[in-house]
Amino acid sequence: MGVTMTKTELVTALATHAKLEKKQAKMFLEALTGVVTKEIKKGRAVPITGLGRFRVSNRKARLGRNPQTGEPIKIPAKKVVRFTVAKPLKEVIGPVGKKTAKKR
Repeated sequence: MGVTMTKTELVTALATHAKLEKKQAKMFLEALTGVVTKEIKKGRAVPITGLGRFRVSNRKARLGRNPQTGEPIKIPAKKVVRFTVAKPLKEVIGPVGKKTAKKR
């Protein structure tokens, strides 16, 4: 796995790519984050063409296990944020397709 890009590096890359000042790129990134957060709170999906889609997903309540004791515990239902990667972005790292079953 590669090294993670920092927020500063992302702002610098945005500024360079879009020919903006770093301050403007930082404001754009913060605004985008704010919009995504606001819309997710409302339960709406946020598509970003070429990148993917943020959406709210409901997880059902389930039975789990305490890893230390092995004792069963109830895990309550909750809402989580999901991100689905866009097909063009998936294709950057390799071909997209259904998993092939092993032949015996």
